[in-house]
This record gives sequence, structure tokens and C-alpha cells, in this order.
Amino acid sequence: MKKYAGLLLLMIFLQACSAQIAKDKKINGVSFVANRSPVDSSHVKPVQDLNANYAAVMPFGFVPEMDKPQIVYNTDRQWYGETREGGRNYVTQLHKGGIEVMMKPQIWIRHGEFTGYLKMETEEEWIDLENSYRDFILDYATLAQEENTAIFCIGTELEQFVVNRPDYWTKLIAEIKAVYKGKLTYAANWDEYKRTPFWGALDYIGIDAYFPVCEDQTPSVECTIAGWEKWKDEVSAFAKAENKKVIFTEFGYRSVDFAGKEPWKADRSMNAVNLEAQANALTGLFQSVWQEEWLAGGFIWKWFIQHDKVGGVENHQFTPQNKPAEDVIRTFYKSN
Repeated sequence: MKKYAGLLLLMIFLQACSAQIAKDKKINGVSFVANRSPVDSSHVKPVQDLNANYAAVMPFGFVPEMDKPQIVYNTDRQWYGETREGGRNYVTQLHKGGIEVMMKPQIWIRHGEFTGYLKMETEEEWIDLENSYRDFILDYATLAQEENTAIFCIGTELEQFVVNRPDYWTKLIAEIKAVYKGKLTYAANWDEYKRTPFWGALDYIGIDAYFPVCEDQTPSVECTIAGWEKWKDEVSAFAKAENKKVIFTEFGYRSVDFAGKEPWKADRSMNAVNLEAQANALTGLFQSVWQEEWLAGGFIWKWFIQHDKVGGVENHQFTPQNKPAEDVIRTFYKSN
């Protein structure tokens, strides 16, 4: 009898260990860019080959003008992947391939104006924006629940909207929780997260981690690691104070000169291809922070579905696809 009791205790112990390992497994994610077309297993295979276990699916709403508080979404004029139907297709195919999903609906302001500046002038305009955003985000929260996504991101880089209307966001989070039962986060810009007032109501602190880390033309791994020390200490202390883990809801570097100086910049004038800069900066990031207890993981910016037709050695944009940076990510994701 004692023999069987001991065996039972051993099995319980092993199950507990397995559960803890699964619980602590890093989110090794990609930002799965919306496309004109549906996806199938052939589009998911490169994500699997990267050793990724998560993908962010990003349907879009559009704001025609900065001062017009209306979010237009799920229309025939949008690309398939930006719509509700497309979001469902992407989630379904990723799940079939064993990839967990963060649903991350985003808004795009005409002319590419920064969403963090979205701010209304009158109370009437604010209320119109709030109602429009509520419809948008609750629609996708419902979809996320229907498709059983692991994480739902309630907004991305909306600093002025957040700091000027905190009561609205508190109520909105409660409404989201009424329809979506998974984990919640918000994607704060790297210089915004400390001013975001509602982390206590969410499960993760989300940061779009474009921290400046190295001013060299070709940042070395060592320079990048040194540059992360300040930010690592700040984020760690903040996470401890909030008693939350952090997700890098976006992270990455362009394959250009000075990639680590102002990593958030997407200026087309920055077109001097530097593959080593991107690979080194990512290596430095992984070596510096990926093993930290406070970091749940993150989502590389960005990953296109037509893998064989994007990126490459002449590309100076964020995607790591078909560049040395892709091998860097594959290696670190495999070991974590």
C-alpha cells in the first residue's frame, strides 16, 4: 500500500512540475501582419519553423481624420486580414498549427499619424470617440472569446486617449471582461507605460519595447546589452510594484544603420541596409532580458504571411524574415 501511495505522490509531484514548466514557458511570439488573402497551413509553417508558440492577430479600424471621432472597421474596402472574418480565419489556422494567439485590434489614423496623439477637443467629440471605440473593441473581444484566444489586447499606443479619459477605460475593461474570459493586456508605448493607470485591472503589463539602446551605426551585442541595463531595471521595478508580468507586445529593430538609436522610427528616408545591426540588436535584447523572471515574453515586429516573398538581404524594414535576424530569433526561441 505504501508503495502505491509513494507512486501516487510522485505522479502528483511530476504533474505539478509539468504544470509549472508550462505556466512559465515564454511567449515566443510574432506579430502576424494582416494580408489581402486568407491563410492556410502553408502560411503557418514558417511561424512553426521559427520555434514561435504565439502570434498576435491584428484586425484594424480606421480613423479618417485626427479630429473626426469615428472608427471605421470591418468594411469591404479593407484587406481581408483586417476584418472580422479575416481575424477568425487567421486565429483558426494558427490554432490548427499549435500556435496560441493574442488578439490585438489596432487603429490606423489617416496619413499614418501617431495614435498616441489621438485627442478630442470637445466633450461631445470625446463621447463619440468612446462609443465608436467601444463598439470596435467589444466586437473583437467577442470574436476572441468565440475563438478562444489566450490573450486579448484592449488597445495599442493610445496615450492621450488613456490619460484624458481614465474613467472610460475603467468601465470599458469591465465591459470587455463581461464578454471575454481570457487574459488581458494593453500595448503601451515604451515611454507611456508608467502613465497608464489601469494595469491593476489587467493580467499583463504590455509594452511596445522600442527603447533606445545604442547610438552606434552598427550596434554591437555588447553595446545593446549595456543600453538595456537602465530600461531593464526600470521595467523590473515597475512590474514588481504592480505585481504583474510584462509582455513586450511589440519588439524589434529595423535592418538599418543606427538600428538601436531610435528603434521606433519607420522613416522611409532611413534606407541604408544594415543586416548586422538588426541581428546584433536582437541578440543583445535576448541576452539581456529574455530570461528575466518579470518578462512573460513578446511578439517580434513584424511577420508577413507570404514568407518567401518578403524581407531578404536588401530589405531595410522591421521584418526579420529571410535575414540573419531570423536565425537569431529561431535560436533564442528554441532555447526558451
